Amino acid sequence: MGLIWGIDLGGTKIEGVILDPAQAFAPICRLRHPTEKAQGYLHIVERIALLLQKMTAETGHAPTALGIGTPGTLDPSTQTLKNSNTVCLNGKPLKKDLEARLGIPITMANDANCFALAETKMGIVAEAYPEAKVVFGVIMGTGVGGGIVIQGQILQGRHGIGGEWGHNFLDESGGPCYCGKVGCVETILAGPASERFYHGLTGEKTKLKTIVSRHESGADPYATQTVERLLHFFGKGLATIVNILDPDVIVLGGGVGNVDLLYTEGVREIEKHVFNPRMETAVLRPRLGDSAGVFGAALLVATSHE
Repeated sequence: MGLIWGIDLGGTKIEGVILDPAQAFAPICRLRHPTEKAQGYLHIVERIALLLQKMTAETGHAPTALGIGTPGTLDPSTQTLKNSNTVCLNGKPLKKDLEARLGIPITMANDANCFALAETKMGIVAEAYPEAKVVFGVIMGTGVGGGIVIQGQILQGRHGIGGEWGHNFLDESGGPCYCGKVGCVETILAGPASERFYHGLTGEKTKLKTIVSRHESGADPYATQTVERLLHFFGKGLATIVNILDPDVIVLGGGVGNVDLLYTEGVREIEKHVFNPRMETAVLRPRLGDSAGVFGAALLVATSHE
C-alpha cells in the first residue's frame, strides 16, 4: 500500500495528513487551515480541495484515495450528512460532491469513529492491548459521542450511528437535549453539563477543571456534589455499553476524559452496574491527543483495503 491521506473536517479548521504505512504510519505531511464555515457548504468543499492542493505542492505526491472524518454522520440510505453541528453540511451529499470535485474515491466516518480507529491502530490500544478485538472510543467534551472498532474495523451500523451513546437516555435531571429528547447522556456527562449543574447550585460560572480541583481540595461541598454526580452517571452510562458491547478496551477522549477520577472512582462506578461479578474492561487515556482525528481519517483508507 502506498501513502494514505486523511482529512479531519472540523467546525473551525480543516486538517490534512499523509501517512506512510511502510514506516509505521509515520506522518510525512500535516497541514491545516480555517474551515470558514460561515461561507457555506460549497465553500467548505473548495477549502478541502485547496488543502489537498497545498499538500500535493509541498510533497510532490497526489492522493489516489482519501479518508475524511466529519462532524456528523453520512446516512447510509440517503448518502447525505446528518447530525452535524456544522449545520450547513446537514442534508448535503458531501461524499458524492467531493468525489466529483477531486476525482478520487472517498471513505468517510464521523470524528468519534476516527478517534477510536486511530487509538486502536496507532495509539494506546495498539501499545497496551494489541490483542483487543473490541474497542469503544468515547468522546466527552462539549458533547458526548462514541465509536466502535471490531477486529480493526469501524462498526458504522444500519443507520450510520454505531457508537452514538451520547443520545441514549440516562436521567431526566439532565433536562432537554438539542436532539429533542430529555435526559440524554450528553446532557449530563458533557463538560458544559457539569458546569451548568454547578452554576445551578452556586450561581457561579466556572470550568470543570476548577470544579474538580475544588472537590479534591475538600473545601467546596458543591464541587464535591457536582463531581460525585458526574462519576455516578459516568458509571451508569458506560455500564450500559459494557453490558451490551462487552468491549476489551474503552478509551476516553475529549476534555472530560482528562478528569483523573474517571480512571479510579469512575471505573468503580461502572463496575457497580455491570452484569458480571467483576469488570475486566480496561479504561484508558488516549495516547494520540489532537492527532487522533486526522490519523484515524487516513486510516479509513488503509482499513478499506483490509
